[in-house]
Amino acid sequence: MNILSWNVQWCCGMDGQVSVERIVRHALQMGEQAGGLDVLCLQEIAVNYPDLQGHPGDQPAELKALLPGWQIVFGASVDEFTSRGHQSFGNLVATRLPLLQLQHHPLPMPADADVRCMQRMCSVVTVADAALGPVRIMTTHLEYFSKRQRMAQAGALRDLQMQACALADAPPQPASDGSPYQTKPHTRHAVLCGDFNFEPHEPEYAVLSAPWAAGEQGCLQAGQWRNSWDLLHPGQPQPPTFRLVDRTWGAEPGACDLLWVSDSLCQHVQAWRVDSTTEASDHQPVMLTLG
Repeated sequence: MNILSWNVQWCCGMDGQVSVERIVRHALQMGEQAGGLDVLCLQEIAVNYPDLQGHPGDQPAELKALLPGWQIVFGASVDEFTSRGHQSFGNLVATRLPLLQLQHHPLPMPADADVRCMQRMCSVVTVADAALGPVRIMTTHLEYFSKRQRMAQAGALRDLQMQACALADAPPQPASDGSPYQTKPHTRHAVLCGDFNFEPHEPEYAVLSAPWAAGEQGCLQAGQWRNSWDLLHPGQPQPPTFRLVDRTWGAEPGACDLLWVSDSLCQHVQAWRVDSTTEASDHQPVMLTLG
């Protein structure tokens, strides 16, 4: 399974041009180099924000048209009605794998007076992989300006995985009655990807990656989120994914676009790739191969 994650900045490139087609074309080409893309996770997808650079329109609709036969799931972290009309902004997951379940989790937003911020979301798509079975693909974009909110969001992402593992280990009563209580595809297998707006040396990273013990919050087994880069390249710094070209947000390149896996998938991590040259966004796309 090839999973590509990319903060596409509403598909606005370093040339100032908004092109959903360019993003899709580049992502598919990157996937082809690994045998074909299975899941595409995009952050900063916009609907009707004409005041943003490049005037993005209905980008989920554009992506659906560009990816015929793929399932398109848009999770709006911001969903508002203004003088401009209905506006949405958030994460999008596109997959050609069978789709089993969708979940959208608003992340914590504790008050942080006079700090620029917006609501954040984690979108979860459970897909059926022929080799791995059900896998939860989780994509998110954490708060940039508010460290307080970002810390809370990192902890919430850890809690979401603990809850999912507890449900997989001790599932609810099975049901096949066709009601909303019917059996769900609970699984420990998960990939968490996106723009976390923190780097490995920062405290938010330690919060998200902190191990949990058996018995904590109902988990029957110990576990933790594992950075897939570290599994393949222990002791080596991850290549930067932000501020390679545009230094508006800092003087040095940094690695904040991360690909995490559950303990259960550690042995299935085969490859990690980044395209460090594309200027189709202010972030670089990263891709994980599981097998």
